[in-house]
Amino acid sequence: MTKHSKNNTASSIFSYAEYKKLDYGTKKQRLGNESMRRFDACALCLNRAREPLACNEGHLFCKECVYTDLLTQKKDIKRQKEKLETMRREIEEEKAKAKLAARERVLKEFEKGQLSLGSHNASAISSGTSIANSSNPLKRKFNFSSSTVESLALEAEEAALRQIEVEQREALKAKLPDFWLPSLTPTYTGKGDAESVKSLEDVKLQTTCRGGNPKHALTMKSLIPVKFTFETSSKPNSKDSDQQAICPSCKKVLSNNTLIFLSKPCAHVTCKTCTDTLVKPAKQCVVCDTALKVPDDSKGGKEGKNDIIELRREGTGFAGGGLAETSKAGIAFQG
Repeated sequence: MTKHSKNNTASSIFSYAEYKKLDYGTKKQRLGNESMRRFDACALCLNRAREPLACNEGHLFCKECVYTDLLTQKKDIKRQKEKLETMRREIEEEKAKAKLAARERVLKEFEKGQLSLGSHNASAISSGTSIANSSNPLKRKFNFSSSTVESLALEAEEAALRQIEVEQREALKAKLPDFWLPSLTPTYTGKGDAESVKSLEDVKLQTTCRGGNPKHALTMKSLIPVKFTFETSSKPNSKDSDQQAICPSCKKVLSNNTLIFLSKPCAHVTCKTCTDTLVKPAKQCVVCDTALKVPDDSKGGKEGKNDIIELRREGTGFAGGGLAETSKAGIAFQG
């Protein structure tokens, strides 16, 4: 065995320490407690929520932050709707232009046919004028039908329109393909086709919640106020930011390792233990005795309206639940 084969550099794989020193591939890092958002923090500004509001999924926001975000989304939606309306108008104009071009082509082809027939049969018509003027009782009469003529004209226009589309595709194929320009790709078929119109009609725009993933629909009317109960401090000069939120029933200090539930009608917040033992069996709030609608546990707890929702939290950093790990994707070249 050679000396070089005994060295660590002869290995075909990296050790754990060597791999950590490389700036290669996807990097993963476990999040600690300092990287977690507090349970009473706004999901947008990440500070303690001022005049807190919650959505139906339990995401917490400041009133000012969520209203500003929803108004910004509404402005963007209005701008997108105007853009979609402009695109729809352009598609209709292109369809009208294509139909007009098809109708002109049909008329030109008809005139060419009439001119060729007239020049070809000029001698026959001049020689047969005497026969035409003579009365023939057995001559078949021609019945003119406007509906038949219209149907034939529509069929001719549709055939001409299809021919124009084929010619446009062939003209685009003759050019060099530019894949960064949609109108010059080899598979481009034009803006006025039925698929593009259908795709514009299927677009649905709705304001969404930015507090969690996946996103869900959110409106200002569906926001729920949240009232935290704070412990009374013995210090006279204590600030509001120093006060800790507690459960109004058991006086337990709320934190990220506590499951917290919100009563929608009265906006009071209680811990999981008090919610399971006091609020749900009595179907009323422990603070103001407001009646609550709770689904029946005998039916699995999934049927009926539920006035109690869980406030979302990120976790403690020491448990497997929540956002415990983050990753950063890197470039990995393989030869």
